[in-house]
Amino acid sequence: MFDAGDIFARIDALAADKPEPARLQSEVVAILREATTRGRDAIAAAFAEDPFAARPLTRSYAYLTDGLVAAAFHTATRYIHPLPNPTSSERIAAVAVGGYGRGEMAPFSDVDLLFLTPYKITAWAESVIETMLYMLWDLKLKVGHASRTIKDCLRLGREDFTIRTTFLEHRFLTGDVPLAEELDERLRADLFSSGNRDFIEAKLDERERRHKRQGARYMVEPNVKEGKGGLRDLQSLFWIAKYLHNVDNAAELVPLGVFRPEEFESFADAESFLWAVRSHLHLLAGRPNERLTFDMQVEVAQRLGYTDKAGRRAVEVFMQDYFRHATRVGDLTRIFLTKLEATHAGGSGPLIDRLLRRKPRLSPGYVLQHNRLAIEDPKTFLADKLNLLRLFEEGLRTDLLIHPDAMRLVAANLHLIDDEMRNDDEAAQLFIGMLLNHGNPERALRRMNELGVLAAFMPEFEPIVAMMQFNMYHAYTVDEHTIQCIGQLARLERGALEADLPVSTRAIHNGVNRKVLYIALLLHDIGKGRPEDHSILGAEIAHVVCRRLGLTLDECDAVEWLVRNHLLMSDMAQKRDIADPRTVADFAGAVETRKRLDLLLILTVCDIRGVGPDIWNNWKASLIRALYRQTARALETGTDQLTRETRETEAIANLRNALRDWPARQLESEIARHYPPYWQGLHITAHMVFARLLRDLVATGDPAEICIDLHPEEDMDVTRACFAMVDHPGIFARLAGALALVGANICDARTYTTKDGYVTATFWIQDHDGNPFEVSRLPRLTQMIHRTLKGEVVAREALKSRDKIKPREQAFKVPTRVIFDNDGSDIYTIIEVDTRDRPGLLYDLARAMAEANIYVASAVVATYGEQAVDTFYVKDMFGLKFQTPSKQKRLEERLIKAVADGAERAAR
Repeated sequence: MFDAGDIFARIDALAADKPEPARLQSEVVAILREATTRGRDAIAAAFAEDPFAARPLTRSYAYLTDGLVAAAFHTATRYIHPLPNPTSSERIAAVAVGGYGRGEMAPFSDVDLLFLTPYKITAWAESVIETMLYMLWDLKLKVGHASRTIKDCLRLGREDFTIRTTFLEHRFLTGDVPLAEELDERLRADLFSSGNRDFIEAKLDERERRHKRQGARYMVEPNVKEGKGGLRDLQSLFWIAKYLHNVDNAAELVPLGVFRPEEFESFADAESFLWAVRSHLHLLAGRPNERLTFDMQVEVAQRLGYTDKAGRRAVEVFMQDYFRHATRVGDLTRIFLTKLEATHAGGSGPLIDRLLRRKPRLSPGYVLQHNRLAIEDPKTFLADKLNLLRLFEEGLRTDLLIHPDAMRLVAANLHLIDDEMRNDDEAAQLFIGMLLNHGNPERALRRMNELGVLAAFMPEFEPIVAMMQFNMYHAYTVDEHTIQCIGQLARLERGALEADLPVSTRAIHNGVNRKVLYIALLLHDIGKGRPEDHSILGAEIAHVVCRRLGLTLDECDAVEWLVRNHLLMSDMAQKRDIADPRTVADFAGAVETRKRLDLLLILTVCDIRGVGPDIWNNWKASLIRALYRQTARALETGTDQLTRETRETEAIANLRNALRDWPARQLESEIARHYPPYWQGLHITAHMVFARLLRDLVATGDPAEICIDLHPEEDMDVTRACFAMVDHPGIFARLAGALALVGANICDARTYTTKDGYVTATFWIQDHDGNPFEVSRLPRLTQMIHRTLKGEVVAREALKSRDKIKPREQAFKVPTRVIFDNDGSDIYTIIEVDTRDRPGLLYDLARAMAEANIYVASAVVATYGEQAVDTFYVKDMFGLKFQTPSKQKRLEERLIKAVADGAERAAR
C-alpha cells in the first residue's frame, strides 16, 4: 500500500543530483501522487472485496496519510530547507490531531495537523511548514493545520473545549521526538488532569446543539457522521471516557465498568457499520460526503451486498439495519452520558430549581437519584417481571426521566417478557393505562421502543422497528411515525391543536372511544413491509393484539375497521372530487355511523400530521374538513339529500342573493348560460367571479380575449385561478401547461362549458413551497399565462428545460398504473393515473386526453413525495362514459405512453 523504504530511497536518489528546490519538490510530489493513487486503489479494491471491513480501511487511509506526511517532512527538512547546525529553537514536530490523530480516516477525511515548535516560530520552521503544505495540497489532500508552541497548546486548550478535544487524540508523526513527548506530558499534567465537569458539560452541550441542527436520527436521509445516532455520538462518548479514564480504546472501558461486555459489543458493531457506510459514501461521491441521501442509499446498499426480500427492496432492508444501529448508538450514548451528567455535571440541576420543584411521591421500590427515577433494589425489581412495564408508567406518573442504570437493567432483562407476561391481564391494563392515563404516552412509547421493551411485549411491532419506507413522502421510520402519530393524538386531546384542528378537537371531546383510537393508531401501520396490502394484513394482526390486550368484541371490531380503512378518508378527500355528491354518498355508505366517522377523522388527521413536519397544510385540512362535514350531514339527514338537483337549487339561490344589485335580465342571462355541473362543483365565491368575468368577456366582443382572476385563499394555502374565454378543444391541457410554466403546482381543477360557447375553468394552485403565490407575483403570473394561452410561448417546448428530476430523486421508481372507475360518479368516468411525479406530468396527461378528444371536467392532484396520483373526471366526445374495455385499453396505452415519453424527456 505504501512502501516507505522504497519511497524514501527514491526521494534520496532524486536529491543526490542536487536539482533546484522547486524541481525537486515537483518530482517528489509526482512520486507521492503515484504512491497515493496506488495506495488508494489497493484500499478501495480490498474494501470492495470485504465491504464491511471498515476498521482495516480507516487504519489503512491513516497509514497511507502518515507516509505522505513523513515523506513531505523528509523532503522539506533534509533537502529543501536543510539545517546543518540547528539551534534549540529550530526544532519541529508534526503531530496528527482529531480523527486523524485517532488513526481513523474515511477516504476523503480532512488531514488535521499540528506543527509543534518549542518557542515562537522561526523563519526556518515557517519555510518547512509552507513547503510541506504545498506538497500535501498538490496531492489533493484537504489539510487543516495549526502552528503552535506547547505553551500555546495549553493556553488554547484551556480556553476552547473543541481544541482541547483535538489534543485529546494527538499522535506523533515525525520530527523532533523529545518535543512531542514534552507535549504529551504537559497535556496530561496541566490540561487533562482537571476540569472534568466542565469538559463533560461542554461535550453534552455540543451534542445537544448538533442534534438540533441535524434533526432526529429517524429522519430518512441521515447524516452518518453528525446526525443523532451517528459516528460523532460514539466519538463524544469515547472522548469523555478517555478524558476521565485515560483509555486508548473503547474496549478498555469494559473492565472499568463503564460498559458491560454486551454493550461494548453493540458499540463496536455500530461503529464498524457506520464507518463502512461513511466510507462507501465517500468513495461513491469521490469527495467528503456524510449525508446518506436517497440516491446514495441505493448505491451503498448494493455495495454492501443487500438484496431484495419479500415485499421489500434491498435499500429498505439496509436502511432498517442502519436505523437499528443508530438507535443502539443513541441508547448507549444516552445511558453513558446521562450517567456522567448525573455524577460529574451536577445532574440535580440548579439550586433554585431543586427548591421550587416539589419532590414527587414515588411508588414502593423506586428512589430518586439525581432527579431521575431509579430502582431501589434490582433483585426485588426483577422478581416481578411486570415491573418492566411499571417502570415506564411510574416515569409518566411522576414526570421523571428514568435513571440510566434502570434503563440498562431493563435492556439486559428483556428475556423476562415472555408469552405468560404478554397474556397477563394486569400487563395489558398497565400498557393501556400508559396510553390513556397520563397525557404523554409518546414519551413512554419512544423510550420503550428504544430499549426493545415495546417489541418484546408486542412482538407484532418488532418488524416495523427502524423500518424505512424508501420514498420522499415519509420523513420517519415506521415505528417513529407511529409514535409521532400517538403524540399528535395526545396533543389533540389536551387541546393544544385546537387553533389548527377545531373540527377534530370537537370530535375527540364528543364521546369517542379513546382506547380504540390509541390502539388503532398504534397498530395502523403494523402490517407494513410485507407483500400483502398492509391495511388488510394490519387488520388481521390488530385482531390478535386487541384480543390479547383484553379489548371487548365491539372495541376489537372498531380497531380492526379503523386499521383496514385508515387510508379511506385521506384517499377520498385527496383523490376524489368531493364536490360530486356520489363521492360523499359512497364515503358515508362505507363509514355507516357518526361514531366511526369521528374516529376515522381523528385517526386520519393524526396519521397525516405524523408523516413529517411539512406534510400537513391548510389545503389538506380544508379537503378533509369539507368531506367530514358533508358526510356528517348525510349520515344525519340521509344520503337522499345528496342530489345534484339539490345542490344546483341551493347554488342558484346563493348567486341570486349575492348579485342582488345586478339588473334582473342580466342576472337571469348569467344563470341560464350554465349547465347543471357548473352549479354543483363550485363555491359561491367562484360563481360570483365568473359572473363578472363572463360579463366583461361578452362586453369586449373579442373572441381572442382571455379573462383571468387570481386570488390567494390564505386559509386554504392555495391561490384560486379563474379563467374565462371562448371554448375550443384542448383548453384544459393548455391551461395546465401555462400554469406549469409559471412554476405552479396544481392541487385541483374544474372546467365547465357554457351554453353560449364559453369555457370557465378554476385551478387551485400553490408555489413550489406549498404556499399561495405572493400577491406581488400575481401581475407577472397573469402576464405569463396570457402569453402562453395566446401561443406566444409553446408550453411543450418551454417545459423541456424545467421538467427535470433532481439527481438525489432519480433512485425512486414508481410504476405507472391507470385505473378506470365508472361507479364513483353518476355522469363521469373517473380515471386515476398513479405514477412518478414531475413538473410537466399533468400537462402531458391532459394533452394526451385532448388529442383523444376527451372532455376533462375536473382533475384532482394528490402528491406523496415522488408519487403523484392524478384523477380525472372525463367524458368522451359524445358526452358518454368510457364503458367498453377496448376503449379503456386504448386510452390506458395512450396515457402510459404520455408518461413514458415525458419521463424520457425529463431524463435527458
